[in-house]
Amino acid sequence: MDNGTLITLISIGVTILFILGVPIFLVIGFWVVGCSLVIDFTLANVGVTLFEGLSFFGLLALPLFILTGDLINAAGIAKRMSDFAYSVMGWIRGGLGMATIGACGMFAAISGSNAGTTATIGSIMQPEMAKNGYDARFAAATAAAGGTVGIIIPPSIIFIVYGFLLDLPISDLFIGGMLPGILMVIAMQAACFYMCRKHKWGHLIKLEPKKIAKSALKAYLGFIAIGIVIYGIYSGTFSPTEAAGVTVGFCLIAGVLVTRQIKISKLPEILLRSGQITGMLAPLIAISVVMQQLLSLLGAGEVVNGWMALLGDPTFVLLACMFLVLMAGTVLESLPNTIILAPILAPIAYNAGVDPIHFAVIFLVGDAIGFITPPYGLNLYVASGMTGIPYFTIVRFVVPYLLALMAAWMIIAFWPPLSTYLLQFSGTG
Repeated sequence: MDNGTLITLISIGVTILFILGVPIFLVIGFWVVGCSLVIDFTLANVGVTLFEGLSFFGLLALPLFILTGDLINAAGIAKRMSDFAYSVMGWIRGGLGMATIGACGMFAAISGSNAGTTATIGSIMQPEMAKNGYDARFAAATAAAGGTVGIIIPPSIIFIVYGFLLDLPISDLFIGGMLPGILMVIAMQAACFYMCRKHKWGHLIKLEPKKIAKSALKAYLGFIAIGIVIYGIYSGTFSPTEAAGVTVGFCLIAGVLVTRQIKISKLPEILLRSGQITGMLAPLIAISVVMQQLLSLLGAGEVVNGWMALLGDPTFVLLACMFLVLMAGTVLESLPNTIILAPILAPIAYNAGVDPIHFAVIFLVGDAIGFITPPYGLNLYVASGMTGIPYFTIVRFVVPYLLALMAAWMIIAFWPPLSTYLLQFSGTG
């Protein structure tokens, strides 16, 4: 039996394992070991590369931003930011839903996690929406959709991984995601406004400047944390890793000494929860490096590049790349999707004339849309588990948000300055 047939059988086998629910790390690991044996690629390389794959300073930001998200939740900062968003938008039809999406954007600007954003803001705002005249199913869908910006608005855990895999400056990737992330928030708020106006959902509150000012003062710790991350990285004062470390320190001090909602006795529990998430992500990143080596040896990039070359027009090439990302996002989580496709598609897009930072944003926005796209849709599962509302019920109510995000994605893809304009003013170059 020839090598090509054996690799095909191995690929089919691990795909079946994935469908049966085997952890993605083991699925990729089995494929790596099997293919290494088939092509007589030394297994010693696997062990060495697993170690060296994580020996990268920029990856230190990963556990630190995960910890930041847990700290601001435990410190009560996320609740104060949600209250501020509601005081600003509660007077508009659908204002509480729009505030939920806005709060997701603010939380994303500190945490960098989509599931964390959905779970944290959703647990605060979904019950409030249900009590204030919104359909509970729509409220759950709003939390799920709002969480998609968790990996686009900087800091972003997946941007760190993408930068590591493609050897791109993480600071530049963060800056590139700012305006597209804001556009996604606005697009979803527009969809929320339309749906709530159509169905008359939501109770309106008075626009009270004093209440806005009061809630803003209460949320000042969140604004400071956002300012540390964005100003530090945008100005070049901090690297992403340094910004993460400073933000963790600030949130810890704020939670222990200012809000006093973090008890010293609870710190081990918070650290353990963050460590568990890091422990799931880090092995995947390490094994992805080995996988990339094997895909390169097998000529996967050349094969896909050959297919794309048949399309000719750069616009069709970009659309084909976007289609592949979206289709993969319906069945894969963002990390394996990025690990598998980004090293293959990024060079193709670059050869078609797409700026690397711009394509990174395009790729990861497509990844983010996958969080609310069945049959996988991680954020939909998070919202379902959080509210007890059946998964497919939430799917039906998330469609308007999905359409809004698709429209925003097209604007991001075909208007490059949205991703690249701010880079000329940054101090990271």
